[in-house]
Amino acid sequence: MDLFYKHYGDGPPLLILHGLLGASGNWHTLSSTAFSSQYSVYTLDLRNHGRSPHSDTFDYPTMAEDIRDFVQLHGLERPHLLGHSMGGKVAMQYALTYPEQLSKLIVVDMAPKAYPPYHQVIIDALQSLDLQALGSRSAIDEALSQKIPAFGVRQFLLKNLDYDRETGQYAWKMNLAAIARNYDRLNVALESDSSFEGPTLCIAGGKSNYVTEADEPGIRRLFPKARIVTIDGAGHWVHADQPQMLADVVLAFL
Repeated sequence: MDLFYKHYGDGPPLLILHGLLGASGNWHTLSSTAFSSQYSVYTLDLRNHGRSPHSDTFDYPTMAEDIRDFVQLHGLERPHLLGHSMGGKVAMQYALTYPEQLSKLIVVDMAPKAYPPYHQVIIDALQSLDLQALGSRSAIDEALSQKIPAFGVRQFLLKNLDYDRETGQYAWKMNLAAIARNYDRLNVALESDSSFEGPTLCIAGGKSNYVTEADEPGIRRLFPKARIVTIDGAGHWVHADQPQMLADVVLAFL
């Protein structure tokens, strides 16, 4: 699959993978400043997200294959790989499946365990909207606020809106139908008979419940060299809540 991407800077390759319902633009600020000063940064739209192609197949092994194909297509030799949330699980799956094709692994606020369906309410809310009937961004936001009162979450989701000037209609850039159908597959634990023996950094948000002390044995079973760092004052979107602290930790590790 020919994934859409944005490229910044020059140096050793660093690939960045966004979370569920996100896109490459979520990492624009850090990629264009802190990271691009030392690395050749590629921020990718994962399949069914952003400007990348849509597909009915949507699971971690397949998305890891997408990353492998991207690395080979662009001639990248053993890149560093950073993934947040769902992108973190994709990054972990890539490391476990293609360990020889990776230098260092960075996972932001995600463990290799199974998770409850935290996003089901959001997915249901998005599916309930009739974008053509609503007709404007403000009307879509107002309708979405009935089920998602948090302004910041709505603004994040509305970045997925696409406007067709010819038809005057809004549509989702993401493949919402495929994401909803395959959502259960995104919440499963990663299973592997082998481990990734390379350098690994696991970053947890201090105000997030996605990674806890109880997850450490499971992380170290698959990633025995993992260094686990908690960033105080950050929730699940660590790169938005504490961007400078995240950048400092990542660059020091790399």
